[in-house]
Amino acid sequence: MLTLIEQLGIGTADLAAAFLFLYGLHRMSSPVTAPSGIFVAGIGMAVAVLASFLYAFGVGTAARSNLPVNIGLAVVALGLGGGAAWWSGRQVAMTAMPQMVAIYNGMGGGAAGAIAAVELFGIKAQGKTELIVTLLGALIGAVSLSGSLIAWAKLDGVINKPFRVKGQQAFNALVMLATVAVGAYIVVASADKAVLVLAMPTTIYLFFGCALALGILMTLPIGGADMPVVISIFNAFTGLAVGLEGYVLQNPALMIAGMVVGAAGMLLTLLMAKAMNRSVSNVVFTNFGEVAKHKQGKIKGSLKPMQPGDAGIAMRYAASVIIVPGYGLAVSQGQGKLFEFVKLLQAGGVLVKFAIHPVAGRMPGQMDVLLAEAGVPYDLIVQLEDINDQFASTDVALVIGANDVVNPAARTDKSSAIYGMPILNADQAKKVFVIKRGEGKGYAGIVNALFYADNCDMVYGDAQTVLIKMIEAVRGLNLPAVA
Repeated sequence: MLTLIEQLGIGTADLAAAFLFLYGLHRMSSPVTAPSGIFVAGIGMAVAVLASFLYAFGVGTAARSNLPVNIGLAVVALGLGGGAAWWSGRQVAMTAMPQMVAIYNGMGGGAAGAIAAVELFGIKAQGKTELIVTLLGALIGAVSLSGSLIAWAKLDGVINKPFRVKGQQAFNALVMLATVAVGAYIVVASADKAVLVLAMPTTIYLFFGCALALGILMTLPIGGADMPVVISIFNAFTGLAVGLEGYVLQNPALMIAGMVVGAAGMLLTLLMAKAMNRSVSNVVFTNFGEVAKHKQGKIKGSLKPMQPGDAGIAMRYAASVIIVPGYGLAVSQGQGKLFEFVKLLQAGGVLVKFAIHPVAGRMPGQMDVLLAEAGVPYDLIVQLEDINDQFASTDVALVIGANDVVNPAARTDKSSAIYGMPILNADQAKKVFVIKRGEGKGYAGIVNALFYADNCDMVYGDAQTVLIKMIEAVRGLNLPAVA
């Protein structure tokens, strides 16, 4: 048993870790303070991990012989995990960040599931309430693990298309019911003198197998356009699973951190769904993201190519420019050249702002992080609801690698897959330039009417290459900077 001093030390460490988690999350609410917020939360995690070693003092006499080996294994695991995380964090490209987030979400869910497995196989959950909470955390954690792995595969291109078959939703419902039924059997079978149809270990394995299968089945049919929302959902799942297992272990740090992450993830999920004018159930249980099957009306106008240099010079002589970044900018790693071009425009007295759509890119906040990485001042980055009214009075809208988030069909075509989704009103600018690698469609699989509009010109090519040519053209003018 732990002494009073040891219990006080663990409790103090847990509360300190929880405070650091909360304070770090608070600082992550602003791009300006987000880096320090991540650092503070990281310190909180380190405190929680180190405090967990204090429990070694409270093990029974029988377990003390294995204590050096177990502590050694824990230290080795920390070294391997920390080293792998440090290396991957430094090596991962911005375009691969969504995949990395999906993997880490899955690891968090897997960790919660592993804790639940230890509790279940050791029959350590005391009472039916604790057992039910343990099973619920195991279910959510396992779904988050397998679902996040499928999300990673979709984002990384390992799985290129949604997998859909007739009756899939009904089959998924059956798997869900089977998982709940097995969990209920575990609760009933844990009672004294219960007659077991299956051995308890076999039943637990079956429960986790069903839960992992459910995570896979519910994620496979979801299209790529919904991946930002899916990542957010699994983030909330992971937090909730950790919080539930923290309750079972009576660990304040796990409970507080898990509930905060779960609540924040769910709020973000609701905000993302709102930005797409859809419900969370609509994201999970419908086929958004596949090629739209409705007959799209003939779009008036034609695609009008323009040379990068001409577009760059036109923006240099404009009074105002709003830039709409998309995933194509991240793919080309052109954010540095974009900010270099922006500084040239600003030197000429052009008013420049960046318009961010909530679901631009492959994960929430990716465009904000991308621009911050290039050193773009935060006061130039404006969210959709704060900038949409400004497009009508703007000389030029520059769209870089974005598609569905600027498609006017969301406002006008009731048969469109994106109808009702709030979009950036780039089409209302006096002139629109679109940097795009080709004439491909967006995730929703529909043609963008903006590209055919009279006020829109297409600048084809890799975003970074195009921006370099724009910079060269503006510099070639040899115009003096505005004081």
